Amino acid sequence: MAVKMRLQRKGRRKRPFYHIVVADGRAPRDGRFIERLGSYNPMTKPATIEIDRDKAFDWLQKGAQPTDTVRAILRFKGVYYKRHLMRGVAKGALTEEQAEAKYQEWIDAKESKIAARFEQTAAERADLLAKLSGTPPPPPAPEPEEEEAPAEEAGAAEGETEAAAEETPAEEPAAEEAAAEEQPAEEEKKED
Repeated sequence: MAVKMRLQRKGRRKRPFYHIVVADGRAPRDGRFIERLGSYNPMTKPATIEIDRDKAFDWLQKGAQPTDTVRAILRFKGVYYKRHLMRGVAKGALTEEQAEAKYQEWIDAKESKIAARFEQTAAERADLLAKLSGTPPPPPAPEPEEEEAPAEEAGAAEGETEAAAEETPAEEPAAEEAAAEEQPAEEEKKED
């Protein structure tokens, strides 16, 4: 009798939700099962996976064959990493304590990454809802003012701005004269 670890579909139409179960390979997909290991919800972002890692590891050791999707889930949740470490313990490369410490360190790092992704998704969703509801973005923070320059530099800076102001008006009349010359020419063309 082949024992398989597979997904059992639940949920309504177009809103799938799965139970991760251990079942006889001959049983129907949504039929009888031996033991329920956890759940998998692909509709959330990121997907929500709850699984009993110890039970899954025990079933792998007993020879249960996971489907491709369940194998990916078990790899993501660290069950296969634990299996890898336990093989090292069996060969004498690690002690049981070292393997457990490595496994726990890996689990903590993985859980923190997943929590960060949940927070990032929540922030993105809040931003989207704020945009859709028409809430204006918060006003920009005022820029820190620079310290005033000493009096000598301030006088030099004022002189530069005065020189720039003198140059600008000289250019403007020339532009006005050119515009004035073009307007009568256009009016003569319209009259013809």
